[in-house]
Amino acid sequence: MRAIAAGIVLLLLTIGPALAVELSGSLTQGALITGTAPAGAAVAFEGRTLRVDPQTGTFVFGIGRDHDADATLMVTHPDGRVETKVLEIMSRQWRIERINGLPPSKVTPPPEVLARIRREGALISASRSRDTAAMAFADGFILPAKGRLSGFYGSQRILNGKPRRPHLGLDVAAPVGAPVHAAAAGEVVLAEADLFYTGGTVTIDHGHGLTTIYSHLNSVDVEVGVRVAQGDFIGTIGATGRATGPHLDWRINWFNVRLDPQLVLNNPLPSGEGGER
Repeated sequence: MRAIAAGIVLLLLTIGPALAVELSGSLTQGALITGTAPAGAAVAFEGRTLRVDPQTGTFVFGIGRDHDADATLMVTHPDGRVETKVLEIMSRQWRIERINGLPPSKVTPPPEVLARIRREGALISASRSRDTAAMAFADGFILPAKGRLSGFYGSQRILNGKPRRPHLGLDVAAPVGAPVHAAAAGEVVLAEADLFYTGGTVTIDHGHGLTTIYSHLNSVDVEVGVRVAQGDFIGTIGATGRATGPHLDWRINWFNVRLDPQLVLNNPLPSGEGGER
C-alpha cells in the first residue's frame, strides 16, 4: 500500500457481493484515483467509459478542482448486469494569490496575438486528449525539479488586480538552468520552445489519458516521439512565457481534468520545499 500524500489513505471500495472494485487515492477535489476491476468488467466514471487494462484490470480517473459533492461510478458485468455506486467527494479550501507588476500585455493579451494563443491552446489540448493503452504511470510520480514550492494547485490568482482562472499546477522556483526531470515514464507528445503563455513546454503521455506538462522551460531537451524513463532529464527551468521569475509550472491531467500534482507524488513533500531528488 503506497501513501499518496500526507493525510491521504488507500480507499477500498466493494460494489455488491460478487464484484469487488478497489480504488486507491482520496475521494477529494483534485485527486487521481487508480482502481482495479475483475476480468471482463466495464467501468464508467460520471458517464465516461474508462480504459480497463485487460491483463490487470487497472483503470484510472480524475476528480476536478470544482467537482460536485458526489460522483457516479458504474460497473457493468460481463453478463450485462449493471451496478452503480455514488461516491462522496470531499471539498477543499483554496488559496488566493495576488501578483502585481506584470506587463499589461501578459494579463490582457493584445488582439494581434489571440490567433496565436488559440492555435497554441489547441496544441496543448491535443496533447492531453490521447488515450493509449500504456501504463507508464504504474510506478507513480516524482517531483520533477528541486526548489521552493511557490505556487499551488487550486489557488485563485489575481493578476494586476484582475481575477483570473485558478492555478491548476504546482510551481517549483529555482534558478534558470536548473534541471527538470520526467515525473514518470512515458512518451513525449509535445515539445515547444516558445508558447505565448507557457514558454518552453513539454507534455509527456503516461497512458490511460494521464499526461504531465512542464512549462516556462529555459531549454527543451527532448523531442516529440521520444520515450523517457522516470527521472530522465527533459529540460531546464526558466522564466519563459508569462512568468514573473524562473520556475517550473508542473501539471498533471486526466484528459481535460486538471489534477493536484501534490496528491500523486510517491513521497509527501516537506512543507514549502521541493525536497531532494
